[in-house]
Amino acid sequence: MFAAVGRFVVHHPIWVIVAWVIAGGAVIGLAPTLTATTDEASFLPSHYESIRAAELQRKAFPQATTPAAIIVFERMDDTPLTDADAAKVAAIAQALGGQRIPDVLALLPTPPSPNRSIQIIAVQLTPQRSAADQAQADAVQRLRDALPAQLDGSDLKAGITGTAAQALDAQNSGERANLIIGVATIGLILILLLIIFRSPIIALLPVVIIGLVSQIATGLIAWANDAFDLKTDSSVSAMLIVVLFGVGTDYILFLMFRYRERLRLGEDSKTAMVSAVARAGEAIASAAGAVIIAFLALALSTLGLFRSLGPALAIAVATTLLAGLTLIPAVVSLLGTKVFWPSKAWRDEPRGARFAAIGRSLGRRPAVYAAVSGGALVVLAVFAFGFHPNFDLSSGSTATESESNVWSRELLKGLPAGATEPSNVFLRSDTGGPLPAGQLDAYRGELTRVPGVGQVGVPALSPDRTVANFQVTLADTPQSAAALRTVDGPLRRTAHAAAPDGTTAFVGGITAVFVDIQAAVDRDYAVVFPVAAILIMIILGLLLRSVVAPWYLMLSVGLGFAATLGATVLIFQIGLGEPGLIFILPVIMYLFVVALGTDYNILMIARLREEAREGRSPRDAASMAIRHAGPTVAAAGLILAGTFASLMLAGNSTLTQMGFAISCGIAIVAFVMSLFLTPALTALLGHAAWWPGHEDTGRTPTDSADHPQRSAEQP
Repeated sequence: MFAAVGRFVVHHPIWVIVAWVIAGGAVIGLAPTLTATTDEASFLPSHYESIRAAELQRKAFPQATTPAAIIVFERMDDTPLTDADAAKVAAIAQALGGQRIPDVLALLPTPPSPNRSIQIIAVQLTPQRSAADQAQADAVQRLRDALPAQLDGSDLKAGITGTAAQALDAQNSGERANLIIGVATIGLILILLLIIFRSPIIALLPVVIIGLVSQIATGLIAWANDAFDLKTDSSVSAMLIVVLFGVGTDYILFLMFRYRERLRLGEDSKTAMVSAVARAGEAIASAAGAVIIAFLALALSTLGLFRSLGPALAIAVATTLLAGLTLIPAVVSLLGTKVFWPSKAWRDEPRGARFAAIGRSLGRRPAVYAAVSGGALVVLAVFAFGFHPNFDLSSGSTATESESNVWSRELLKGLPAGATEPSNVFLRSDTGGPLPAGQLDAYRGELTRVPGVGQVGVPALSPDRTVANFQVTLADTPQSAAALRTVDGPLRRTAHAAAPDGTTAFVGGITAVFVDIQAAVDRDYAVVFPVAAILIMIILGLLLRSVVAPWYLMLSVGLGFAATLGATVLIFQIGLGEPGLIFILPVIMYLFVVALGTDYNILMIARLREEAREGRSPRDAASMAIRHAGPTVAAAGLILAGTFASLMLAGNSTLTQMGFAISCGIAIVAFVMSLFLTPALTALLGHAAWWPGHEDTGRTPTDSADHPQRSAEQP
């Protein structure tokens, strides 16, 4: 099949290129805009308690709005606020309200904090109508623009924080991060490809072609989101950049290394490209299929975040695969050997190459290589048991020096840690009658005595008095592990158990959302991971016609995943002292390390099988596979790890952790697992690795003709 694809593309390159240009213009011109959200609650299904509490709040208190922004004031000299300062804050609230800023419903000054270190103005904004609604962000920006003039001549300084301010800063941070990541990714690809091939044409090829493909993929993703009502997290756009350029460059490398090899065997440029597609096509398609299936397995998730992330990345990889098998061969077939200009190194294989030496060494001592590489992964994997999840996507997606983060920390000088985003306990009458006032006071007393609760406000009653809202300020920051334990444990237990007869209690708020996300993630780990692993093993089994090989390949990839998580815990939690890693990190790592790790395993073991079919012993086949596929795996791994490492330049903790974890995982997979562990295990297992298909035996006429120089290459 792949040979037929190669022949069609090589013989009709102009038509293939024109078809891509037309399709790209249509998708880019007609597709809707891809929008993202930082609202964690929007990712949860409706049956979770936090979502039911939010729905009850909307119905019972339709006019009530939680302050979406908070203006925090303190003195410039950091001394306690005076009465004159408090009066000035009230005057500023009145002055800002008089400006009638669009979408600002109310500015409500509060008294200074008990220690008089800070004072706030609670800002109520028009509720956000959709993920694409910019009303709140625009209102916060107008308030920030107007605030300095109000502070002139006073001894006060101020800044704006709260959910709307964090969303605005996350949006600005995301745009800046995308620019930095894009420039770093493209620059890295250009530099590395120039070093590898010494040709500016090959270096520019991925940048130009994947630039077009990325626009098509983004349009297709936006259509899919609209069609299936999917929500995209704000970090997805940054990940799309590195996935498209990283994976796309990998597939181009797989093809170009094989194309160069066929040219060195004496084939003309067009025949060499047909042979390259025929031989590398199966490995590329299988590798992409493993990645796509791993991503699509997220459709089984209960979290909207994962359900949208999986299809988005699957569409990106599928589009890149199609380009790798059609558009790239079409362009290269037109250029011929000029694609390597001005270098002449493509004509001859280097003598005494490093990978040839590594292959000979591994072929002689596979047990040593398996023990050392496997042992190193086991040591790192031990640290994975120390993983602690962090659920704060909002502040994690902004830079630590952003205004919302800075003034969120200042707010803690005078108010309980949970004051920034208090929890809510809703008590609903099941009889339809009003709630007795006496019972409400007693119920409030029970909530006040819950460990981890700082204070409980006087209940607000709905107009028909059938629902009461108790605002609960936690003693810990809303996204902290301690706050999650309080809500998940004693607060929910007490709220449910102490509810009077004929009433039902619901615990809501952002901390409750985090608790429910934790439950959903735990469920997804138990469902998504095994399903993805089974489907990838099926792909490996079909590719290799073996029952044995998929097992040790997947076990080695699983060990690579555990080692990657352990290394990330070691660096961020133990080394840098961070309280936890972003909660979606294990899923992201699993998909990229397992799926992309399988990419490199497929490339290496497919080449190992090809060498074994030439009649070589298992150890000699492993040696030759490393010699020929090793440079491809190393180059692809270096580029892909580097592109994901560019996420660390974004300036926020979420992308920094993702960038380190994925790039570290890819480096482990490429340079430890695929180059050493997989070929060493295959060499040790020998003929048994291919049972029951015995795909390592027999030489086809095509294979024999294709490798006239192999006997001379045998070490």
